[in-house]
Amino acid sequence: MMQFAYMTVGFKELNLIDLHCHLLPGIDDGAADLTQSIEMARAFVADGVSVVACTPHILPGLYHNSGPQITQAVANLQQELDREGIALQLISGADNHVIPDFVAGLQSGHLLPLGNTRYVLVEPPHHSVPARLEDLFFEILVAGYIPILTHPERLNWITSHYEVFQRLAAAGVWMQITAGSLTGSFGRGPRHWCKKMLSDGIVHIISTDAHDMIRRPPILGQGRAAAAELIGDDEAEYMVVTRPQGVLENVSPTDLPIPQPIEFDFEKSGFGGRGHRKSAPHSDGNGLAGRLRRHFFN
Repeated sequence: MMQFAYMTVGFKELNLIDLHCHLLPGIDDGAADLTQSIEMARAFVADGVSVVACTPHILPGLYHNSGPQITQAVANLQQELDREGIALQLISGADNHVIPDFVAGLQSGHLLPLGNTRYVLVEPPHHSVPARLEDLFFEILVAGYIPILTHPERLNWITSHYEVFQRLAAAGVWMQITAGSLTGSFGRGPRHWCKKMLSDGIVHIISTDAHDMIRRPPILGQGRAAAAELIGDDEAEYMVVTRPQGVLENVSPTDLPIPQPIEFDFEKSGFGGRGHRKSAPHSDGNGLAGRLRRHFFN
């Protein structure tokens, strides 16, 4: 199993933290150029964000990015932000798309975790369930990483395969939902699934997945506010400050607040009517969580 050193990041006056955005210029379908990157960075700071993980796509056949390339691009953009006097700290990472040799890609440095930590963004295909998806997450967990599944609420196949996400979360896979999904920017479907996942207590992080200033802007503060209306200020804060900070300091998931299920009225059109805590569902031991227990303890 891979060994990780505890990393103290040393952020000053830590505010909101965004662990998923496409801020690097000209590297994927995010910021088109440096001017747009700087404009987005200023918007992040105005929104109360102090740390951003730059996570461009790594997708064979479309976005041929790699770990060393991304790391250098992050350093270059940080220099530009510093010259502009923009108080935003950048962290390296990637929106790592599902590939068969995912763990090998991480171990070789081609794929990137967040910072130099055990936490890694994993993006499944949007339109179809990949074969052996749970096996892949099993392999990532056994290798010592904590996978963070990106924007599950926006995947087309969540409607027919919601139980997959429940099993993955029960096994230790983190779930990251998008601020714009909470505010309704992606439509009623993603907003509904955000509410469902929050109700079931399987959401760990809110991020922007920001790509630009118009279509998908940096609105982490709005996402936090929308979540707070539903699940309360404390849990919303865990999703945009406490857990993200723990990620960047490479804290074990067991030392961070665990998402809790909550009851609320799904018939309400808005996010009002904050509910009460409910019991978490029990695992039958036959899914991914059971496999992990048997692997480590039998």
